[in-house]
Amino acid sequence: MSILLTLQNRGRLTAEQLAAEFEVSVRTIYRDIDQLSAAQVPVYADRGPGGGFQLLDGYRTKLTGLTESEAETLFLAGLPGPAAELGLADALATAQLKLTAALPERTRGNARKIASRFHLDPVDWFRSAESARLLPAIASAVWSESSIDVRYRRAGIEKIVSRRLKPLGLVLKAGTWYLVAQVTDQPRTYRVSNILDLRLTSERFERPRDFDLVRFWSASSRAYEVGLYRGTAELRLTAKGMMRLEALGATVQQAAKESARRYGSGRTVVTIPIESIDQAAIDILRIGAEAEVVKPLRLRRCVARLARRVAELNK
Repeated sequence: MSILLTLQNRGRLTAEQLAAEFEVSVRTIYRDIDQLSAAQVPVYADRGPGGGFQLLDGYRTKLTGLTESEAETLFLAGLPGPAAELGLADALATAQLKLTAALPERTRGNARKIASRFHLDPVDWFRSAESARLLPAIASAVWSESSIDVRYRRAGIEKIVSRRLKPLGLVLKAGTWYLVAQVTDQPRTYRVSNILDLRLTSERFERPRDFDLVRFWSASSRAYEVGLYRGTAELRLTAKGMMRLEALGATVQQAAKESARRYGSGRTVVTIPIESIDQAAIDILRIGAEAEVVKPLRLRRCVARLARRVAELNK
């Protein structure tokens, strides 16, 4: 099948070229060509210089049910990095080969143009993709609806816990993989890179029929973002400080824009949401001397204390 699709995509190829493409012997290629002919595939050979194997003009495999725009859009869904992490790199390459072969010539050209002009990189700036060595095993458990025993490091603390999970789905968010799994009757989210080890059990489970991974992720993401901020802080910022708020996230930046009012001396007073006093102090130090904390007083003192410690360490 791969030989057929390759010939359909690229036209005439020699036995040596096909052997190099599929990493097999020339003898194997001749045998496979004979099998294609026996299956009524109109492949023929030209002898001599410039010769090779070729399909009869007009012969094409068919892929039905896709409009041109739908087929072209599929070439934006490649994400070879995540596919490789899931152990699906070869399957992805084969699927794209089949899709390309099945498209009409004009659509095939547009699809190749999209693939060559658009690249999706899910990892944020100054970050590398997290280690996902257990991802293929987790994906297999998700697919087979098999329970897994894991040892998991909780975020932000050194405590390691053991859990039996019923894996419901995997989500890739900004270069980080998350496992959505059922514990008792409650779906929860686990960062894959925090799973230290995993054992696939023989226990099967029945996936809840009403569980929707996309709906769950959207709702839990919104709840997490809303619940993350437990207070507010008032800051005086320079113009450069307003720009640096971007580093604290879209929610903080939007709140600052909506609450901004001129103070004088080129500064702007804003009110932003904060997680906690300690975390807010660290975040505000990222803005440097472009930000002054007005209130709460605890935060102002915490920022001053951290700044003094940094100054002492860097004398």
